[in-house]
Amino acid sequence: MKTKTLRPDKVNVITLGCSKNLVDSENLITQLQANDYAVAHDSNDAANIVIVNTCGFIDLAKEESVNTILDYADRKSRGEIERLYVTGCLSQRYKDNLEAEIPEVDAYFGTMELPGLLARLEADYKHDLIGERFITTPEHYAYLKISEGCNRTCSFCAIPLMRGDHVSRPIEELVRQAENFARNGVKELILIAQELTYYGLDLYKRRMLPTLLEALAAVEGIAWIRLHYAYPSKFPRDIFDVMAQQPKVCNYLDIPLQHGSNAVLQRMRRQVTRAETTDLIEHARLVVPGIAIRTTFLVGYPGETEEEFEEMCDFVREMRFERLGVFQYSHEEDTRAFEVADDVPAEVKADRANRLMAIQQEISYDLNQERVGEVVPVLIDRKDGATYVGRTPYDSPDVDNEVHIAATTAYLRVGDLVTARIVSATEYDLLAELIVD
Repeated sequence: MKTKTLRPDKVNVITLGCSKNLVDSENLITQLQANDYAVAHDSNDAANIVIVNTCGFIDLAKEESVNTILDYADRKSRGEIERLYVTGCLSQRYKDNLEAEIPEVDAYFGTMELPGLLARLEADYKHDLIGERFITTPEHYAYLKISEGCNRTCSFCAIPLMRGDHVSRPIEELVRQAENFARNGVKELILIAQELTYYGLDLYKRRMLPTLLEALAAVEGIAWIRLHYAYPSKFPRDIFDVMAQQPKVCNYLDIPLQHGSNAVLQRMRRQVTRAETTDLIEHARLVVPGIAIRTTFLVGYPGETEEEFEEMCDFVREMRFERLGVFQYSHEEDTRAFEVADDVPAEVKADRANRLMAIQQEISYDLNQERVGEVVPVLIDRKDGATYVGRTPYDSPDVDNEVHIAATTAYLRVGDLVTARIVSATEYDLLAELIVD
């Protein structure tokens, strides 16, 4: 019998940025492995080829990407690696500048140039792998990217410049991938896109996220389906009906709202008002009692006054979001906001971010205290010393509450779905005791 021979080269794929970038890296790794490459992800082990998948979202992300490229370029100059390639959002947006400034890189590729990158590595793009994907996350959960690109016109956002227009993936293809995941032990699907609620408009001429959710819920072995990155304007409210009726769809929604001042929302070109957003959140909580709303806000947008910032603070106090993150405005070339002055000083942006998070910290503490005594399902993510660490259906990996269960009470495995009672809580973590049948 003929044995499979790996190429002598080893590739290390470095991923920077968001979960959507991570999916791109996983697709790249899948293709390379199918072409007989030995591949590692974010590894410290020796590899002669390095591919850096960059992020270009905001200044801090761009800085991290550039520093990472420079680090590997230096390693190449010292002979520690032989070849260096760069792909992803930063490369898509600043390819010409990067080629001029960091010529040590063998080649730069954009976000949609996977076949070209593979060809540079003398690897074939295998179309029959669509629906299959190596995952870098713990094997019990995986990100499922349902579309690429974005048609929204937010004035501060450079994502359409790097990812292009919205393109939905067919339902049949997504179901096939979910089935493959389930066969390999995945229990939780985290649906991601630049904008979830736009799903289907290009392919089916109507918003099809509720239909997709029903199709994915029918996949045997999948226990949780989680929604990330929705948009409040023209939100398809039948999503909440599916969430209320379908037990596999977590009572959880990640919906970046960006601001609480109508004037700033208008300048941001968000196509929604504070009152419309309030009505949407109230409707969600009416149809899906106990739903966890995760959102993000942007402080320091050009022209943001102290009064407008206070409007946002009041909005957060009023809505009492279960989860909240804050970004400081980053002045991005070629966006509409770049046409006006970035006139909020950096120290003011930082102060406002800290003040807004202090408000949310109090809210998070109060909401978590209300959960003490609650009995919840917990998906075990890892073991830290004498503690199992997991999440409830109301919590997403890396950004939300974690549940801590003493490892002395029972033997659990990563990926187990158990039942526990919350016995105490802090602002961002829950302590629970295992309920054994």
